[in-house]
Amino acid sequence: MRNLQAVAYVLIIVVFGALLLKEGSFILVPLVWGVFFAFSLNPLAVWFEKKSIPRGMAILLAILLISAVVLGVFYLLLNQMIGLIREIPEIGENLQLKIERYSDEISLILGEGFNDPDHKSEFWSILKPENFNQTLFTTGKSLTLAGIIPLYIFLLLYYKDFFAEFLVRISKDRKEEVMAWIRDSGIVIQSYLIGMIRVTFIVAFLSGIFFYLIGVQYFLLFAAFIAIMNLIPYVGVVVSSFFAILYVFLNSDTLFYPLITFFVLWGIQLFENNIITPLVVGAKVQVNALAVILAILLGGWLWGVSGMVLFIPLVGVLKITLSRSENLRPFAYLLGDEIPVTEESENFVKILSRKLRRQK
Repeated sequence: MRNLQAVAYVLIIVVFGALLLKEGSFILVPLVWGVFFAFSLNPLAVWFEKKSIPRGMAILLAILLISAVVLGVFYLLLNQMIGLIREIPEIGENLQLKIERYSDEISLILGEGFNDPDHKSEFWSILKPENFNQTLFTTGKSLTLAGIIPLYIFLLLYYKDFFAEFLVRISKDRKEEVMAWIRDSGIVIQSYLIGMIRVTFIVAFLSGIFFYLIGVQYFLLFAAFIAIMNLIPYVGVVVSSFFAILYVFLNSDTLFYPLITFFVLWGIQLFENNIITPLVVGAKVQVNALAVILAILLGGWLWGVSGMVLFIPLVGVLKITLSRSENLRPFAYLLGDEIPVTEESENFVKILSRKLRRQK
């Protein structure tokens, strides 16, 4: 009976916790982003403080410096974004011509229903301007929330000693353990965000070189798009690669360039997942692939795109929290990547990845 009650309590907590996260996303999403960026910017703000700059001014300088870098990158991409937006009607017409040209071949794969006029009208209805209203509203809401994040960052960094003192007082006899948990969680968040920023620039550089070599007009824009979407594991690269390959397909007369684009982007993804990320990000977020996929799906359901990015390091923090409890340690093992899998032979990528992790 006690076990049944414990399971019931856990289910109640999970259900009400999910409802709280879902309904409170308007407040929680920018707050969590603020916490994550505060951990990442803390070393820079501390560096400014060591130069005898007051804390408030040091935090402001750190935020302004990062904002200037982001705005500089956005300015570089702005002209290409405007040019691509102007070409949207032409791209739509070109896509329709391509589909009509290859309709016979496509119908052999997708069936005769693909050529049905009603089916075509439904397909092209997604390109009508009125269907973008909800998307624009959601985008505006996201931009509004993004404007609150710098304020959260400033306040969290400014009052960091205040929050640390609060945790020390509330933890009483376990204050050393609580402070160790905060330190380890901060390392996970900081290493993940900073590491993924480095990986993003590497992926953008490799993708940009390829797009430039094959003559893509908006190579910087597509490289940045692929690199940013790569922050969402497994899902983001599929979506970004689809649009990049589609654009190359619409601007080439043969299937060679779309096919080579597919293979190159796939190769970059393999290189990033197995070589770049273990080397740059390290083994701080030691979460297995199944837990990452579930975190992406759960985060997407609760918080949208932000949840798909934020829930990965949050699972790492959850793993650290569970590992500090004797009773919950098996669940931490369930989230980890220390999986006892025996293989007849191991490939080069796995051996190299394991060696990189051991070096960390």
